[in-house]
Amino acid sequence: MTDTTIALAAADSGLEKSLDRLFDLLRIPSISTDAAYQAECEKAARWLVVELTALGFTATLRKTPGRPMVVAHYTPKTVTAKTPHVLFYGHYDVQPVDPLELWNAPPFEPVRKKDKDGLERLYGRGAADDKGQLMTFVEAARAWITSTGSLPVKATFLIEGEEESGSPSLIPFLKENKAELSCAAAFVCDSNMWDEKTPAITTRLRGMVREDITITGPRIDLHSGMYGGAAMNPIRVLTKVLAALHDKNGKVMIPGFYDGVKALPAATKKQWQSLKFSEKKFMSDVGLSIPAGEKGKSVLEQIWARPTAEVNGIWGGYTGAGAKTVLPSKAHAKLTFRLVSQQKPEIILKAFQKFVKDLIPKDCKVEFSGEGSGAPASEISEDNIFIRKSAAALKAEFNRAPVLMGSGGSIPIVRNFKDILGMDSVLVGFGLNDDAIHSPNEKYNLASFQKGIRSWVRIMGALAE
Repeated sequence: MTDTTIALAAADSGLEKSLDRLFDLLRIPSISTDAAYQAECEKAARWLVVELTALGFTATLRKTPGRPMVVAHYTPKTVTAKTPHVLFYGHYDVQPVDPLELWNAPPFEPVRKKDKDGLERLYGRGAADDKGQLMTFVEAARAWITSTGSLPVKATFLIEGEEESGSPSLIPFLKENKAELSCAAAFVCDSNMWDEKTPAITTRLRGMVREDITITGPRIDLHSGMYGGAAMNPIRVLTKVLAALHDKNGKVMIPGFYDGVKALPAATKKQWQSLKFSEKKFMSDVGLSIPAGEKGKSVLEQIWARPTAEVNGIWGGYTGAGAKTVLPSKAHAKLTFRLVSQQKPEIILKAFQKFVKDLIPKDCKVEFSGEGSGAPASEISEDNIFIRKSAAALKAEFNRAPVLMGSGGSIPIVRNFKDILGMDSVLVGFGLNDDAIHSPNEKYNLASFQKGIRSWVRIMGALAE
């Protein structure tokens, strides 16, 4: 019997106690974005320090200008120069729970429930994002240590408390602790499976940059009868600008926008085509039928490997009940750009600003008031040794090869790990698309939690081979 087999048996026999510990953590309302929950965030961080210390980690709570970080180190008893040193990252903070009236049970009183389809699920805020995922790391480490006496790898745990509020303390913390936190690779458990039976490793993430624009025409709102026709309406100008962003085929028309965008490798394209992804169902699930991205690109390519320019909000003039016949002084819009390949946020931002300025008539002016910064995309080579070993371990657990997939979203820390600490990340998660993260009745399938623990047991063992 191998050490991995022994640790897997320990994970299975200890599942009920693992669930008890997860529920203890879920009961702590560690909402990072609300200062009223500062003490609860510290309570969650200290809870993790106590748990990891009891397992033999050197675990500490690290103060930041915001919510504290948890850093924990473990050195195996039989460590050698060849023992890999890897970092495991997760976050203990959670989203606010509003609207509270839509929850079926209090969000911080977790529930284990067998639903009508016969599947057991764990309900509560943070069940999937990210406490349930984070605890798969912790419980896999517990299974190894309690059953074999040691982890098979040298491990550093970095557990953040501000991921759900933009991670304002993260970059300074990584820079200040670069020597301590730099490892051979980072493992991130904040992503999804392909489906309930198929594991996945996310190898590409889109970056993002955002911008807000305000177009001003007349100095005050005007009577539409007295000035209509003579005065330039800034809403008219704004809608012209936004309509010019895309051509009839979905291509973004900002000059230079596609500089640095690489074609999808043939092997990757072939693998995505083999996934039997239903574009029709994907669109119909949200009440649509026609993909709006670049023509000639599949839906998966559009959301995983192509850049976007999207309007997230637009307003101006009178929007209340009834009528008010005015020409507004100002019109506003919020936009985000999802980035891929070698696109640089600062260059995209400047190109967009010039694009807008070139379309503004002389009688109007434009102001830009977005964050003015962003994160570039992340692409991790699928030949990475840590990805290959993780894929083999996942295949052993699920009896099917994991999907190497992209994500339309952004996880900035992956790029931070690369740029600041010089290490690639391996994104293995056990969430599902229907987990309702950030929404009422967030859940995590019991099978996701159990399979997650077992998968990390296998991955830890594979890394040491």
